[in-house]
This record gives sequence, structure tokens and C-alpha cells, in this order.
Amino acid sequence: MSGRPDSVRHVIERWNRDQVLALAPDAPSQKAAQGVSSPGKWSGVGVTADAVWGECKGSGSKPYRACVDLTEPAYKCTCPSRKFPCKHALGLLLLWSAGGVPDAAEPADWTAEWLDQRRARAARPARAERSDPAPDPKRAEQREQRVAAGLEELERWLADQVRQGLAGARRHDQWDGLVKRLVDAQAPGVAGTVSRLGSVLTAEDWPARLLGEYSLIHLLLTAHRRAVPEGAPDALGAGLRQTVRTRIGFSVAKEEVLAGETVRDRWDVLGRRDEEQDRLTTRRVWLRGRTTGRAALVLSFAPAGQALDVSLVTGTTMDAGLAFYPGSAPLRALVAERHGGVSAGAPPGSSLEEALAEVAAALAGDPWLDSWPLVLDRVAPVRDGGWLLGGPDGGLPLHPSAGVPWRLLAVSGGHPLTVAAEWTPRGLLPLAAWNEEGLVVL
Repeated sequence: MSGRPDSVRHVIERWNRDQVLALAPDAPSQKAAQGVSSPGKWSGVGVTADAVWGECKGSGSKPYRACVDLTEPAYKCTCPSRKFPCKHALGLLLLWSAGGVPDAAEPADWTAEWLDQRRARAARPARAERSDPAPDPKRAEQREQRVAAGLEELERWLADQVRQGLAGARRHDQWDGLVKRLVDAQAPGVAGTVSRLGSVLTAEDWPARLLGEYSLIHLLLTAHRRAVPEGAPDALGAGLRQTVRTRIGFSVAKEEVLAGETVRDRWDVLGRRDEEQDRLTTRRVWLRGRTTGRAALVLSFAPAGQALDVSLVTGTTMDAGLAFYPGSAPLRALVAERHGGVSAGAPPGSSLEEALAEVAAALAGDPWLDSWPLVLDRVAPVRDGGWLLGGPDGGLPLHPSAGVPWRLLAVSGGHPLTVAAEWTPRGLLPLAAWNEEGLVVL
């Protein structure tokens, strides 16, 4: 295996401490990793374009062998930890990010063997899988009928809410029974939407926001009613029809998505956000293509307390092909294939005017959209009543939950930055920023 090209060496060295710690499955793992990141703990360390490796002294007679495939990243360690990545892999990355790992022409034998095994598995043709049985038309028709009945009840309930007024909406338990009936009707998407209505009541402007949520639900129900059976002429169009069905809860199989076309580009990983609900943690990772300019959202799920996917590192750029779920404003995607390693550097940004036009186009395709990734060029946090991300052509408000953007203020020092943020109807949620040297700050 040859040594790293200069361009790759420069890119790899730009991984910083924040990016490494963001890979940890939990806060205790972050603390433990810092405890094993000192040079005195390690021996036989080295790094190439593909991997970093080393042996960490533990409590036993033999040191733990840890290595990281930097092109994914992926991890291997001989320790018995069930956390992924373990503290030794994270500690090794911290040591490397601090400049404590020397370059090597080739990886250690045991690391090379693991890398070869990974490459062989990736290159091995997939075994022909048994085709799934054809869907049962009778069962599909029964589900359509259940969903239609559940949505009819929801529409009547909405009409009652508007007729009676919003004064009685302060009771949080009023939606519980309706949510259960929608789940029974096999409409989990809209059931989730109704279950989240209670969170609106904590806002000062809750009547306006609740009425807005009711309006969006009514729009969804109207769109579903106008949709026609698949294969017939559709007044909504195929893309919008699929968006409506997805919002209601008709899922598309992962295999079906991966069997479709892929979009290859150099994808900037803009940031991620974890949300926990009903003992399930959802990780949302935002990406943007450098050539296509397309936005993408990669989701992963895990029971609360268990490790989530950490292969997409904020601040890196990967050459990959993404397969998008169908819809009128395709956003959710799967990483179908990777080409080569990862690089780093600030992504290209847009002006505030261009960003607003992009969001408007996305909302025109999917009116129920509640988030969208943006990369804003030459903006800085400014105070104007509330906090904004301001630039030469105006400013966009930050989400109330963002509070005072202390870290952005410290990084910018009053100077413009490139900032990745998640647009929401209530304001921007900053994800990452790039300083004048092009280094990412989470």
C-alpha cells in the first residue's frame, strides 16, 4: 500500500477534536476516550491515507489493538467493550487529531489484514436474494380502506375543533385516543403528526401555531382524498402523490430505493441532530452535493442508549452515490455506494436570498416540510431584537431554542463565516461553521 498523497494528507489532518468526540456513542465514552488519548498510553501507532492504528496499554498483559478505517470511518478493537466506537478507537483518533501519530508508508500487518478483509467484502458480488413474495392485493386493499376510514374520522375531528374553537385544546390528553385509532387504521405517519400537537401548547403564540398545524393536516387529508388509485391518471402528479402517501404512513422499502437511480457527487456532511422519542433515538444527518447542489437527509435509528451510525462525520466530504426516496421534493436518501476516501474543507455557500428561494421551492413541492439544510455564505450572528444570522443582504432569525449563539460569536469575532444550518418554520438551527482557515467548528 503506497503512502498518502499530499492532498489526502492535508485533508486527513484537518479532522479536529470536536469531530472525533462527536463520534462517541455517549458522554461517558467521550470522557473515557480523553483518558486514553495521551501518547504514553500508545505504542506502534501510524497513519496512512486509509487507516490509523495503534496498541493501547490496558489492564491485561497484552495491549489492545485498535484501528480505524478513515474512508468510512469504521472501527476495530480487541477490547471487550460493547460500545461502538470504543474508547480506544476514539482515543486513537484524538491522539491522531492532535498530531501524535506519525505517517507510515504502509499499515501494520494486522491492520492491513483487516482492511483487506473489508475491501474483499465490499467487492464481493451480492448474493442473489430470494425475491419477496408479491404483495397480497386483498391485504393492500384492506389497508387502503382502513386508512381512508381513519382519515375520515380525523377530518371530522378537525371540523369539530374549528367549530368549537381552540379554548379546549389545552388538554394534552385529548389527542391520545385519536392517535391510537389512527395507528390502528395503519396510518402511522399522520398519527405521529397528531401526537406532536401537544408540544405546540408550550409556546406563547400557541393558538396561531396550533391553527397552522390543523391547516396542514387538513391539506394532507384533502390531498389524499384527491389522489386516485395507482396507475390511473393522477391530478396530483406521481411525485406529490408519493409525498402524500409517505406523510400518511405508507413506507417505501429500502431495497426498492437502492434499486433505483443514484446521484453521485462529492457530498459535504453539514451536521447532525439526534432526537429521542418513545425510547427510540433518531439521528438526522444533513448533506449537500457540491456539483448538483442537492440537499439530502440520511436517517438512522437505534433504541435509546445504543450506538447509532457514526460513518458520516460532520465537516468531511465524501465521493458517494445517494439513492433518494421518491417524492415531489426528494430529500431523504440512503448512501448506496462510496468511491474513495473522504476530504475536508468549507462547503460552497449561498446568499440569504438564494437560500430563501431554495426553501420556497422545497415547500412548493412538499408543503408539510419542517426542515431543510442550508449553507449560508458570509454571515455572522447579530442581535436585532432576537438573534439572527446576518449578511450583506439581510438576516434570518435563529430558532428560539438556539438561545445565545455563544460559540458562533466566539468563532466569528464579528467577521463573516460559512455556516451550515437547519431551516425550520420557527428559525434556523446552526449545525456547523467554518472559520477563515476552513476548519470546521461544530
